[in-house]
Amino acid sequence: MPGSRFFTFTDPFPCQATIRGGDVEICPTAKGNFHANLTHVNLHRLWLQRLDERLPRICYGAVHPDRAAIEFPFGANQREFRYRGMEVSPGEIVIDDTDPVHRKTFGASQLGAMSLTPADLASAGRAIVGRELARPSVMRIVRPAPNAMAHLWALHGEATVLAKSTPDRLTHPEVARSLEEALVHAMIRCLTESTVIDSDSRALSHTAVISKLEELLAANCSQPIYLSEVCAATGVSESTLRRCCYEHVGMGPIRYLWLRRMHLARAALLRGDAATATVTSIATDHGFWELGRFSVEYRKLFGELASTTLGRPPNEQRIFRNRPTDLPVTDFA
Repeated sequence: MPGSRFFTFTDPFPCQATIRGGDVEICPTAKGNFHANLTHVNLHRLWLQRLDERLPRICYGAVHPDRAAIEFPFGANQREFRYRGMEVSPGEIVIDDTDPVHRKTFGASQLGAMSLTPADLASAGRAIVGRELARPSVMRIVRPAPNAMAHLWALHGEATVLAKSTPDRLTHPEVARSLEEALVHAMIRCLTESTVIDSDSRALSHTAVISKLEELLAANCSQPIYLSEVCAATGVSESTLRRCCYEHVGMGPIRYLWLRRMHLARAALLRGDAATATVTSIATDHGFWELGRFSVEYRKLFGELASTTLGRPPNEQRIFRNRPTDLPVTDFA
């Protein structure tokens, strides 16, 4: 059934859990209060999302295999994004595969996304351009004709504005059908009337290094990992690892490992029970031995004291919705 939801978040954890069509982890890279707006639009076959964020961040994760998805910087006046070490400028589209990817932004950002099932994408291709379209085996970046991209932006913007301002209109079957037909047609046109931007062999080899780094971090998510261990596990020198990290996440490996540990510590504080856990024990468990420095950096990065995070009631949700609908919040299908 067609429907929509509009969310406002002040914490990345509920935000990342509400993004549809994949499993992702959001890691803000700048100090300040996290703030994001997320819009869901669910039409008959097509899913739309729009994510507006205030802080630069790294988002790591993969699209689910039962969705064929595209993503794009929303609007012509914002900075480029970086996907898997490649720059994505306004006017370009990322056609996702199912492998995990780092998505890096460098400031306040607006991201649009659309997805169909692979079968629906193939069917739409046959109907509109006379041939089936398939999700690529490797992530692809394309630049559509400017007028085609502008039309897609306009339709996507109209749908997400309706979701926020007058969501009842999107529940009407014929309104949803008409909007969906226009959006799918614009999407197929952008995918077929475009220039492919190829990645080079160096980018692909560096992607393999970063994948090994993330595998190491996932296998040791409750303990700190140090640079010498990362170099040994990835089989590259520190200088090569540094180049790979700058390409994919926009910072060196030491800074990235520190940032990941800070977010792991925050996750542990949010899960912790103030009656039995302490900030000191959680900080030292994650490799932070200079407790005064940890407290200062934690407050700068997350906008609150670590003790405030630990003392927050477990049922407090830092998420705000416009209204209940039929669209499930955590349904990643």
